[in-house]
Amino acid sequence: MGVLRSTHGMQAELEEMRSALLHGVAPGWRPTGDARAVKRAVGGPEGGAGGRTVCVTGGISFVGFAVVDRLLRNGYTVRLALETQEDLDKLREMEMFGEDGRDGVWTVMANMMEPESLNRAFDGCTGVFHTSAFVDPGGMSGYTKHMAALEAQAAERVIEACVRTESVRKCVFTSSLLACVWRESHPHDTRGPSIIDENCWSDETFCRDNKLWFAYGKTAAEKAAWRAARGRDLKLVTVCPALVTGPGFRRRNSTASIAYLKGSQAMLAGGVLATVNVETVAEAHLRAYEAMGNNAAGGRYICYDRVIRRAEEFAELERQLGMPDRAATVQNVDDRPARFELCKRKLGRLMSSRRRCTYEDYYPMIRFE
Repeated sequence: MGVLRSTHGMQAELEEMRSALLHGVAPGWRPTGDARAVKRAVGGPEGGAGGRTVCVTGGISFVGFAVVDRLLRNGYTVRLALETQEDLDKLREMEMFGEDGRDGVWTVMANMMEPESLNRAFDGCTGVFHTSAFVDPGGMSGYTKHMAALEAQAAERVIEACVRTESVRKCVFTSSLLACVWRESHPHDTRGPSIIDENCWSDETFCRDNKLWFAYGKTAAEKAAWRAARGRDLKLVTVCPALVTGPGFRRRNSTASIAYLKGSQAMLAGGVLATVNVETVAEAHLRAYEAMGNNAAGGRYICYDRVIRRAEEFAELERQLGMPDRAATVQNVDDRPARFELCKRKLGRLMSSRRRCTYEDYYPMIRFE
């Protein structure tokens, strides 16, 4: 389930990540040498290092890198599950890990489609952050129907591997806001906009019929994850971020961004085109993971910073991505009542309070059939 990149894109990512390292993004990421070993946790059901050893898939992607950075800053030992030689070559070129994993980062090769490979990667970790995703190497369509099917299969296999790995107790799964917002149009309710929150799911048939493959893949993958986790001894949380932005997102996340923006004018008109800084996404992952430990988090979390409502904002976003300027053909949402309103109150409570609740209370919310 790796991120496919062109040679130019890979070089751009290397430069971006190297710059981040030189400016001290995290104390554990220092250019000192090469380490490929996998540190097995010893003793106790919670894994090594007092239960603070976790595995991150897609850890060198735009979101994955930010999640790893945040984990390291908070004292976790991180195991990166890499899928391709290209990923490993990138890490070697950057020389970003200390010898024998002494800086808190270890690497292991893992095939997201092979349960045994995933079991070996997860063994000894208390938790798993599944952040990887498929991206079109051409960088234009961003996503295909075949990739959507593979992503759903991989999601199911990752959850199955979490369940079968004795040390793993928790999983934070990176989904997308697109898994919540796409559905058939209905007559507008004059009493106010319809609320889009964690209870809402995108209509897979609608996404398929309109060739919204990125939204289709994210929806199918998240549903597959919830089905695989239902009734099992695993705590699962899904984070559904809006279009992820931040420093260097055009170079490091352009293909995923282009895929996300298919149907963007309809999202803008509906009031559901939103963005979120990658650091907010990383913090949401960490907060959810830690709150799961005392049963204070569960279910789905919508994650966004800003809703784009004006054509000028939309044009600036497309300009940053190098896409054609279509602002002249886009009507401002402010010019008419929005059909939908995004709601992130649940994440807001998680990020701002220590309120306790029962984990199982969230599961009745996960209804999609």
